[in-house]
Amino acid sequence: MNQQIRIVKEEILSDNWYVLKKITFMRPNKEGKWNVQAREAYDRGNGATILLFNREKQTVILTRQFRMPTYVNGNESGLLIESCAGLLDQDNAENCIIRETEEETGYRVTSIQKIGEAYMSPGSVTEMLYFYTAEYSDHMRVGDGGGLEEEQENIEVLEYSFEQALNMVKNGEIKDAKTIMLLQYAQINRLLEPKRAQHILIAGPYRSGTGDDPHLIEQNVNLMNAMAIAVYEKGHLPVLGEWYALPLIEQAGSQAIGDDIFNRIFHPSSIRLLQSCDAVLRIGGPSQGADEMVRIAMEQGKIIYKEISEIHSII
Repeated sequence: MNQQIRIVKEEILSDNWYVLKKITFMRPNKEGKWNVQAREAYDRGNGATILLFNREKQTVILTRQFRMPTYVNGNESGLLIESCAGLLDQDNAENCIIRETEEETGYRVTSIQKIGEAYMSPGSVTEMLYFYTAEYSDHMRVGDGGGLEEEQENIEVLEYSFEQALNMVKNGEIKDAKTIMLLQYAQINRLLEPKRAQHILIAGPYRSGTGDDPHLIEQNVNLMNAMAIAVYEKGHLPVLGEWYALPLIEQAGSQAIGDDIFNRIFHPSSIRLLQSCDAVLRIGGPSQGADEMVRIAMEQGKIIYKEISEIHSII
């Protein structure tokens, strides 16, 4: 617990649907003086949301339903286009979203990918939302969806082309934050691109943390080589900057790690190599060089992977 926060009093303002509390607390200001403040917090539990996408058809599944808060704040119809979502209740996020997907959309998915989690309105609502993606196909549809009648849900299932959905974000037809985040994630990470072999640069520590001990450097290289094999077995073409740089450095007459020839070739050659790659897989511990490769790759619009599990197999 944060020792800089002292809860003085909690008052329940409403417990009709979920719990609205007024919380009085103390926390020190910049000068160290303790101040009393009060805030309201609405606790509706945590939730999960998912983007269903079909790479072959280039489509996504969304939903449309009535949302009263939007109706009283400028949404004339009250209808909102959203990604499938639901509250966890007592379930874990993964089981929850698999269940909600079938209830709301009629699709039974089994292979889902977690992409992150976020507080959606931290100024007033306690909810943490867990984000997922999953591929769907027509044979996965086991029902009509629409939600549960006992929960008074009346959900319309929508299938849009991915391009149309992105345009709907631009023109304001899609205004739901979680849906926008998922669609932009899919766009940035090229989820709907046809499956093809990617040229993936493995970026990890080479000298970092080794004190230039050759045995420790060798361990770092072996780790990257092992990851390259894993990438290859998924059907992609891996590459290490070291595979290009080290033979060039030796041929150029370098006498020691870190000499002028080494520095002139080692990192710059990886930057050149990156231009011919589709993605970067960042592995291992701290490394300024590897982090620089990630930064440059992001600027160039490359895909950034942080775990081997994020790379889809194409074989």
